[in-house]
Amino acid sequence: MTTTRENTPGDTGPAPAEPATGVELAIGGMTCASCAARVEKKLNRMEGVTASVNYATEKAKVSMDDGVRVADLIATVEATGYTAAPPQPERTEPGSAAEGGAAPGGPDTAADDELRTLRRRLIGSVVLAVPVIAMAMVPALQFAYWQWLSLTLAAPVVVWGAWPFHRAAWVNLRHGAATMDTLISVGTSAAMLWSLWALFFGTAGEPGMTHPFELSIGRSDGAGNIYLEAAAGVTAFILAGRWFEARSKRKAGAALRTLLELGAKEVTVLRNGREVRVRTEDLAVGDRFVVRPGEKIATDGTVAEGSSAVDTSMLTGESVPVEVGAGDTVTGATLNAGGRLVVEATRVGGDTQLARMAKLVEDAQNGKAAAQRLADRISAVFVPVVIVLALATLGLWLAVGAGLTAAFTAAVAVLIIACPCALGLATPTALMVGTGRGAQLGILIKGPEVLETTRRADTVVLDKTGTVTTGEMTLLAVHVAEGTDEKETLRLAGALENASEHPLAQAVARGAERETGTLPVPEDFANVPGLGVQGVVEGHAMLVGRARLLADWAMELPAELAAAREEAERAGRTAIAVAWDGEARAVLEVADAVKPTSAEAIGRLRGLGLRPVLLTGDNRAVAESVAAEMGIAAEDVIAEVMPEDKVGVVKRLQDEGRSVAMVGDGVNDAAALAQADLGLAMGTGTDAAIEAGDLTLVRGDLRSAADAIRLSRRTLGTIKSNLFWAFAYNVAALPLAAAGLLNPMIAGAAMAFSSVFVVGNSLRLRRFRPTDR
Repeated sequence: MTTTRENTPGDTGPAPAEPATGVELAIGGMTCASCAARVEKKLNRMEGVTASVNYATEKAKVSMDDGVRVADLIATVEATGYTAAPPQPERTEPGSAAEGGAAPGGPDTAADDELRTLRRRLIGSVVLAVPVIAMAMVPALQFAYWQWLSLTLAAPVVVWGAWPFHRAAWVNLRHGAATMDTLISVGTSAAMLWSLWALFFGTAGEPGMTHPFELSIGRSDGAGNIYLEAAAGVTAFILAGRWFEARSKRKAGAALRTLLELGAKEVTVLRNGREVRVRTEDLAVGDRFVVRPGEKIATDGTVAEGSSAVDTSMLTGESVPVEVGAGDTVTGATLNAGGRLVVEATRVGGDTQLARMAKLVEDAQNGKAAAQRLADRISAVFVPVVIVLALATLGLWLAVGAGLTAAFTAAVAVLIIACPCALGLATPTALMVGTGRGAQLGILIKGPEVLETTRRADTVVLDKTGTVTTGEMTLLAVHVAEGTDEKETLRLAGALENASEHPLAQAVARGAERETGTLPVPEDFANVPGLGVQGVVEGHAMLVGRARLLADWAMELPAELAAAREEAERAGRTAIAVAWDGEARAVLEVADAVKPTSAEAIGRLRGLGLRPVLLTGDNRAVAESVAAEMGIAAEDVIAEVMPEDKVGVVKRLQDEGRSVAMVGDGVNDAAALAQADLGLAMGTGTDAAIEAGDLTLVRGDLRSAADAIRLSRRTLGTIKSNLFWAFAYNVAALPLAAAGLLNPMIAGAAMAFSSVFVVGNSLRLRRFRPTDR
């Protein structure tokens, strides 16, 4: 029992050549999306250079004229305040990232070290900042020398904890730019320096000094005011947001590592008539290697000896195993599900289909425009305005003769009140609550950049195998001849098929066991290559496989069974003939079954304004049969595509002006998931697909795709409302600060209220409910 396919997997033509004038640089030192935009802008100003910089992957993809040197590109990046170098290769030596670990000193190690350092800063800052905030906001905790304890605890937070912000602000200053880092650095430094002045030279250091619980407006010379809780609190809050962002960014390149790890690590090569075990990297074109049942095929090649069924679903999406024999091509990383094969290697290393798919994923990731965070975009205008306003306040108060102390008090108050305490909470709190609620519902959101895309998406491309279908062959129908018992047919056929390793045979055996219970053991069994199986079960001489197998034994299907077989094949299903004791008795239908919830899920996606498109490597008959069952029109079905074609389909839809969401689960979907504006990976699928996606659907239920988009859109709305109120608070309080009317209690209460509002608004996401519960 077999199936055939016209397009043999792996036969995809020669690998595309690398462009002679292209280079990829690893960029270091970027702290936000605006950094990536600045590097990209500088590179694109160079004559003959076109560059795209991705903040998430920390890479610049550059096309250049022949006269431009890589050294010139690196010099331009370094002059902008960042570092640049050609990236380390993904595969180096044993123990590299591609083999399960990070290469010593490689990019993975550096990223891990950066994440650990940020985590240490966050934990240290939170531990020290909490008591500082508590003492400042609760008068009952303000003992005689509480202000000096606050200084002792806050100083390490502002100096050590906020060091990344100070460093980034200095880089920005050198290049005449202002970002959120600038605002954080200036605000926390101003609060810290003014507090030091008030403690050592003013009256704030006197024993028994308190911040009275007074919500009044009045001018103050600032000598008794300290803002240590603002400096420490803002640092801790924003470090939390940066840590969550860095953790999600760290996963950006994991899809490439996962893809490379799919290949076989070792292979049995035939040399001088002997079998020798070597590393896959040592294979050369022309080598012959052995693939036993259950092993992965080490590299792309041509079958020299043997025949087998090869499971190609992880690469091609083809749900039915492909029968191969001498002369057929096979693809590396696919699974040999049947007999012993001897394969001659035709492509190795970077030329293999697996390596080319990894390149597709990387190109798709680097080709995405880096999503600028809303806070950074606003900061580009807000920060310079605040600094100019602080300087204007200082000048105005000096001009009216108010005195140096009062003038500096008002100017520093402007900088302090502009420091984004609530702004630091706006994105991370909504993201934490939204992602936490998503995790409870089996929806994993990778980062804030994902959310903006969910609002714009208008087309959803659905992979067939494993996404809208179960992803494994299933016994769907049994047709029996007149006078034949259906259960008896299943029991006998299932017993014989259970002795075979073929995936189609196992589908029949599982279905038979489910319907009839324990299956008998065959007294005799033999595989008939390319046709099916034969044997003896409970004294019955049996044949199970293609109709041609029965014809070889001079048995023809009765008219009703022949009609059932033709109907099954028209619907794209595999028809298996069953005969015993010299008579054709039944036809079994096997196919990849549609999940019970898929049709409902399509309706929900349409309700969100998305147009569903079915995309698959399967043949058109199978694809249209599945689409009809789910209510997708035939014109929205794209079938018989290879991985490169899937990326092309997504690009074509994007070129038509559509914002594309892609739902998939296989390795063959990884590049398309990365290319799509929004990638949704089924959690029941491969690691490569999960890592390439922006959202992961743990349940493997397509209905959760609609829930994921709804939750993401709601989380984005919450973030935007948080940002609005955080900035509104700053803008409303700035005039009071400039007028010198902002005392510490007003500032503390306003900041606390703004933060509480943002947190409360974010907590509303905990009430999100999926539509099926």
